[in-house]
Amino acid sequence: MAIPKDSPDDHEYILRARGIEVSFGANTILKGLDLDVRAGEIIGFVGASGSGKSVLMRAILGLTKKQAGDIEIFGVDYDDADDQTRLSVDRKMGVLFQHGALFSSLTVKENIQVPMREYFELDQRLMDELAAVKIELVGLSADAADKYPSELSGGMIKRAALARALALDPKLVFLDEPTSGLDPIGAAEFDELIASLRDTLGLTVYMVTHDLDSLHAVCDRIAVLRDKRVLITGTMEDMMDVDDPWVISYFKGKRARLASIAKKDTPAKKRGASTKPAVAANLREA
Repeated sequence: MAIPKDSPDDHEYILRARGIEVSFGANTILKGLDLDVRAGEIIGFVGASGSGKSVLMRAILGLTKKQAGDIEIFGVDYDDADDQTRLSVDRKMGVLFQHGALFSSLTVKENIQVPMREYFELDQRLMDELAAVKIELVGLSADAADKYPSELSGGMIKRAALARALALDPKLVFLDEPTSGLDPIGAAEFDELIASLRDTLGLTVYMVTHDLDSLHAVCDRIAVLRDKRVLITGTMEDMMDVDDPWVISYFKGKRARLASIAKKDTPAKKRGASTKPAVAANLREA
């Protein structure tokens, strides 16, 4: 059943989920989870280890089976859509997995071309040209095209995986811990790359992260997963007002205070992003 349109601002949302439940055997990971993602925003997802951040992302992508709930992407009820419509939706999404998930036996160029081969029948010369464009777009040198994953640094692997995620010119990009394993300078550069690509390509970015610097630097909104659902969504300023033990510890602890130094004027604010999204109405006592 399609998610009802109950707000004049529904056109803002590129992704909507209602009542999502995901279980593995007797272990329920997500239950009664609701979520809205606005077109053009960078939304960061945080939560304790094992809270279900990556599970939710995989459920939205159809990689993990959900037991209940509805997911609407680009205005399409994915469960009720026919194969052709699903294919059209799939082509509008790109994914960067936590460790890159590059095929070790393929070069960077060949990895980027995998989605092209999956969804289209393109001439090899055209695919080579498109791959070269994506490689340049993510800040890799041209000679990276013919290198294998084993020949790349951690930062280069992240960028190559991002180039593959952008292979089909998606509108919605999912990033799973994009800065994990990177040194502080590399992580900051990757944050800047994400923000730049969002602005240049008009992307919507769904980012699972534990990196407080990334949350400060590039996220327009933050969603907190707790007690099997989205506890709150809002800006970094909104997080400061939440009376929840985990949220307080995460956003006001020692690491949070260090991360906030020199972050008073974030890139998101410089871009004129709204700082007044509503706090989720489903806050409850922990």
